[in-house]
Amino acid sequence: MFIYKINPSNIKDFLYNQIGTDKTGAKILSKKSNIIHLYIQNLNVAAANILKQDALSIGADLAVPRGTILAQDKFVDAVLIASQKHIEILCKKELSQPFGLKDLAKELKSFITPSISNIEVMGVINANDDSFFKGSRFKDKNAIKQIYQMIEDGATIIDIGAVSSRPGSSAVSKDIELQRVKPICDSIKKNKLYKKVTFSIDSYTPSVIKYALKSGFSIVNDITGLKDDKVAKLVAKYGAKVVIMHMQGDPKTMQQNPQYDNIIEDIDKFFQQQIKKAKKFGIASENIILDIGIGFGKTLEHNLILLQNLEHFKHLGYPLLVGASRKSMIDKIIPTTPEQRLPGTLAIHLESINQGASIIRTHDTKEHIQAIKVQQAIKNQKATI
Repeated sequence: MFIYKINPSNIKDFLYNQIGTDKTGAKILSKKSNIIHLYIQNLNVAAANILKQDALSIGADLAVPRGTILAQDKFVDAVLIASQKHIEILCKKELSQPFGLKDLAKELKSFITPSISNIEVMGVINANDDSFFKGSRFKDKNAIKQIYQMIEDGATIIDIGAVSSRPGSSAVSKDIELQRVKPICDSIKKNKLYKKVTFSIDSYTPSVIKYALKSGFSIVNDITGLKDDKVAKLVAKYGAKVVIMHMQGDPKTMQQNPQYDNIIEDIDKFFQQQIKKAKKFGIASENIILDIGIGFGKTLEHNLILLQNLEHFKHLGYPLLVGASRKSMIDKIIPTTPEQRLPGTLAIHLESINQGASIIRTHDTKEHIQAIKVQQAIKNQKATI
């Protein structure tokens, strides 16, 4: 007899290929294999007692504070420990229960949405002289040459910006920004490069965004998270996609003692608010992408908490973009210059994919394509021995 531990992420293939379970059975059983831990805040104590009993009745559990059964406090925090199958059952059971459990059931359902498995690599090109990483700076003909190189390397999206958003950087006029990016946009349009790869404009300036969208760009990467209504209107008008990024403050001041009550909750609320705004202006759900904004108004601890809990934001139901390429958080872990931070970047981005990211924004497309393909080969290997 021999026993070994199975990777739960590969259980469905293992059951089908190794054990011989039929496909339907393998799918059902796989839902029972991965235990999910959900932190529930401000739960009515009566609801907590009901949920505790319902969870126990199906083989799940709810961790609650001492004294909950005696209703010592009106509201409590709890942790639901359950498989996907358990949560599906609880979603149905709690719909008929009082004390806010009906609303809880609707929220729980969002945490068992199908994951997005296709990974896209977004290459970065900066058409300015002051971006923090010199290796990302390209202008005019050199920018077009780099676009062709990124396409050859395997990038599926290329993000082009003309204003630095590094900590402490100052804004530039809309005319200067447009002057920097216009020649690149013109070449993309003239050579119809938008037929070869998807182009994203890294800007929150309406006039620049409009010029890019008219030149064949189809994504607006807005670090202000749709703060400007004019940007929302342009995205909707052109049927473009939008990256809603979270940033506390602005690039000039964002790293001056950033603070949060609860960073996961605060950013979740921000996303929900801006998603609602996007839809109000007519932006389709399938055109929304979310970015937690690594390094934008966050300390090292904030960044690490967000990366560790990235999977949480999947419950919102939109693709997650992570862009930590060569950022200073790596330097805070191990002192390095931007030129030395590729290994740290790959570590962050590969873990982000494990946590649910489906778009990776990077200065180094070739290296990321290789790393991601190797990672996917490992994950996709059929579970047979």
